[in-house]
Amino acid sequence: MAILGPATPKERSIIAQRRFIPTISSLEEAQAFNQLGPVSINFKIDTGMGRMGVVEKEAREVFKRVAELPNIDIHSLSTHMPVSNEDAKFTRGQLVRFRRIIEQIRAEVPGSYRAHVLQSAGTLAFNPPTFEIVRAGIMLYGISPLPEFQKLLKPVMTWKTRIVLIRDMPKGSSISYGRTFITPRKMQIATLSAGYADGYPWHLSNRGAAALVRGQRCALVGRVTMDLMMIDVSNIDNVQVGDEVVLMGRDGSEEISAGELAEKAGTITWEIITRIGARVRRVYI
Repeated sequence: MAILGPATPKERSIIAQRRFIPTISSLEEAQAFNQLGPVSINFKIDTGMGRMGVVEKEAREVFKRVAELPNIDIHSLSTHMPVSNEDAKFTRGQLVRFRRIIEQIRAEVPGSYRAHVLQSAGTLAFNPPTFEIVRAGIMLYGISPLPEFQKLLKPVMTWKTRIVLIRDMPKGSSISYGRTFITPRKMQIATLSAGYADGYPWHLSNRGAAALVRGQRCALVGRVTMDLMMIDVSNIDNVQVGDEVVLMGRDGSEEISAGELAEKAGTITWEIITRIGARVRRVYI
């Protein structure tokens, strides 16, 4: 199992003992693992992400020195694409540069090591080249980072909560902190047992977000609070406390996608998925 982030010095011995594959960004890191070896490593090359990895111009020489370390086995070489869902021209050029580096390294230091670069966006939009490994991430949830490819995938995650209170609110009633929503007429307001402590974005407050009740969209009203949020259920017949509510996913013919939530919250789809909190019960089917 590869660890794609950097390791602190204190973590290195555990990684070596448990035979994880650390990602190396410098000769110094490789030398430190060499003292703990034998260790298989992923050699990272920075071709534009600027987050980790050996800088592109130095990669060949550093790789040669790492490969000479007696307790280091090169499992793979990799890089990361920073704009695969935003800038196709840069990404194509980056892939060409990475392939060139891989070909040069393999010619100079033959070995059975693999190469990988394509994550979800790259796998969908920039193949070939695929190299030997792909790093499929968000697409495993059936979510495409590129909207034009969503039709190829089926989302597998549904986020649900329940109605815990229903109240008839007269015209002119304020809803939630800040009194940012005032009922323009008599409305039936349902309180849901979910909030930003569960990972539902506070930034969806008053931005046209909705939840699904019995297959119908119900507008989110007022600000999302820590543990609770309110929706307008005035148009839902015989709505009951305990009714299921879909925050993300499909109910009947209606769907609220992670992409929709991300767009309205002013964030990215990955954040919507990864911020769902630990107290949200997971049910695997």
